[in-house]
Amino acid sequence: MKALITLTDVEPAVRLNALLEQSGITTELVSPLDDMRGALERFEPDVVVITGALFDTGNVQVVREELWAGVPVVGLADVDEPGMRERLRTIGYADVIAKPVQPHDVAPVVRRLLERRRLSQETGLSGDTEALREVLVKIEQIAPVNSTVLIEGESGTGKELVARGIHRLGPRRNKPFIGVNVGALAESLIESELFGHEKGAFTGAAERRLGRFELADGGTLFLDEIGDIPPSTQVKLLRVLEEREVTRVGGVTSIAVNVRVVAATNRPLRDLVEEGSFRSDLYYRLNVLSMYLPPLRERKADIPVLVRRFIAEFSRRHDKAFHGISAEAMELLARYSWPGNVRELRNLIESMVVLAPGHEIAVADIPPQIREGLTRMLPVRVPSSLAARSPVLGAAGLEFILRNIVDLKVQVEELRRRLDQAPAPAPAEVLVGGAVEPMSSRLPNSVEVVPGMTMAQIERAVIEATLRETRGNRRRAAELLGIGERTLYRKIREIEGGEGDTTAGYGVS
Repeated sequence: MKALITLTDVEPAVRLNALLEQSGITTELVSPLDDMRGALERFEPDVVVITGALFDTGNVQVVREELWAGVPVVGLADVDEPGMRERLRTIGYADVIAKPVQPHDVAPVVRRLLERRRLSQETGLSGDTEALREVLVKIEQIAPVNSTVLIEGESGTGKELVARGIHRLGPRRNKPFIGVNVGALAESLIESELFGHEKGAFTGAAERRLGRFELADGGTLFLDEIGDIPPSTQVKLLRVLEEREVTRVGGVTSIAVNVRVVAATNRPLRDLVEEGSFRSDLYYRLNVLSMYLPPLRERKADIPVLVRRFIAEFSRRHDKAFHGISAEAMELLARYSWPGNVRELRNLIESMVVLAPGHEIAVADIPPQIREGLTRMLPVRVPSSLAARSPVLGAAGLEFILRNIVDLKVQVEELRRRLDQAPAPAPAEVLVGGAVEPMSSRLPNSVEVVPGMTMAQIERAVIEATLRETRGNRRRAAELLGIGERTLYRKIREIEGGEGDTTAGYGVS
């Protein structure tokens, strides 16, 4: 790893340079009179230390350019004034240390940033939040051993990146990394894919085929969506993990394999065990070491880092001279709840880089559903045994509660924020629950959604709250809900029992 140090303040710069070199870090000293841009391009540092004049125009430009390159910049401030560190961090400094300062105080900060950058490069995971730093530290702790690993997290959070990072940082880095999505395999073929088959083992088996365990021998086997593996295969997988040998379909000979297994799931395996759809002994065998990847909505401070990284990546890939993204557009992306997590953000940035007419992503380039801050309700498969225990909700209502309750709250908060900023129309009245109440009443602190409510009850609560806020303006309510006026008109009739035109009771206009 390499550190570039400016000679804005010569004395601490020279001493810091010597201290870092003693610890094995390649360094280079650059005078402010030198060609800083040329030095950065030639040296390609992994961290930059600016030893003074942090608000200087040239230094600020360096910070902003290195921010887009993903290179952290440490600043040594001449004075420690109130609010100064916050202003410098806003500019883009990764860390700020006020003088007087000793080199041995700065060196650990530089080493920490270098280590974080190294892990980010090895894993492909980017961000500055404590949640992501914990993930990176855990990867480094887990990588050197051979125990099985279970990674849990929503779809699109980067579980395969974590698995590849564990492989790259471990002793098996020079051996194969084989990934397989268990959920994408047909149940009739899954054993053949994992364990291989002999010639003639079944119709169509024209020749011997090695399974994924044999192909990954000496390396790492990544089993994605392990919760979808059928019960019949769970028994055989357990035996392979315990005995470290496989028997091909149609074969009689056991074959020793030396494989580290990393499994991933977007559904908590413990819940599947309680439902009886996943073997408890296999769960405990997989869950020797475990990791949880938080969804993007729980680490929103990482969104700007990811946006900059993806813009730089796709502008290079598609040969487009992109200058970045406007502050307003970045703010919109940072507020969105991202139900598809990092995968959704990455795909969106690529589409905007390709389709945006200018050289900077603007608010107009962001799709309407993102600008409105509304998330699409994505259904998930819910085991029938779990749905059966909630006859009031039924499967559809339970799916809504399990997947979308967080996103629904985000929508309501965003709705309240926009309505608070909008000019208030003339007072009106609305019929809610059979009683007339003034439309000037405000939306409660939250629309309460709890397990046990039906889909109709949840929908009614949100529609009624929206109509109260819009003073019965149907068109505005439909816009805020992200549906058409006719759809809203129909839903109001359904709420009132479907008997005639009852929209007048809502004071619609």
